[in-house]
Amino acid sequence: MIPRLIAGLTALAVLPVTASPVELSRRGTVGSDDIVGLPQTVPAGATGGLYLAYQPDLHVVNGCVPFPGVDANGNTNAGLKPTGKPSGDCDKSTGQIYVRGASSGDRYALMYSWYFPKDSPSTDLGHRHDWEGVIVWLSNAANTNAANILAVCPSAHGGWECSTDGYTLDGTAPLIKYESIWPVNHACGLTTTVGGRQPLVAWESMSKVVQNALDTTDFGSGNVPFNEANFAKNLANATF
Repeated sequence: MIPRLIAGLTALAVLPVTASPVELSRRGTVGSDDIVGLPQTVPAGATGGLYLAYQPDLHVVNGCVPFPGVDANGNTNAGLKPTGKPSGDCDKSTGQIYVRGASSGDRYALMYSWYFPKDSPSTDLGHRHDWEGVIVWLSNAANTNAANILAVCPSAHGGWECSTDGYTLDGTAPLIKYESIWPVNHACGLTTTVGGRQPLVAWESMSKVVQNALDTTDFGSGNVPFNEANFAKNLANATF
């Protein structure tokens, strides 16, 4: 009996462990109208306070409003074909905004990002999926006042257009717009108009499943600016 028991336990011990790969494998897609965003989640304490202090307001001039790019199960937004009106089927959503922070030399950067189901100046122009955002450069991560801001850099057509003095704040929140000047695709820019806010989710507050989905999903012409492949090089390109 004892030898049999030992043999059985030995066999169990060498069985491959498959839980982690299954858990982290990329999930499917969910339609824009059906995807459920993540609840607002930021780290406790000073880091979360920093993220919230500089969360930008977004004024959508035309096109889609922000939508969740991923749900809690790792399913990503299926996006929309670039047909119909610029805001067709994408003009209503609670939305989502994502944030990731990092030190860069003696400065600190906050990258805020939004997902849009399509980027379509007019029917049949543009593409499915759009990721845009803004990088807020700070003197340090210890303060949350307006004077701590060094530059505000909205995303535009794969780059970052930084300004050290041309931005407008609502308290400590940079005012950002999302706009297409036909026939050019949508981009973010600076504005004096107060826009809306969305539930904020920090990169380090996401589950591994959600992070993996953002790291591995092919969003076509839309690139997740804050994932592992893109975050550092985007910060390096946002110069002022």
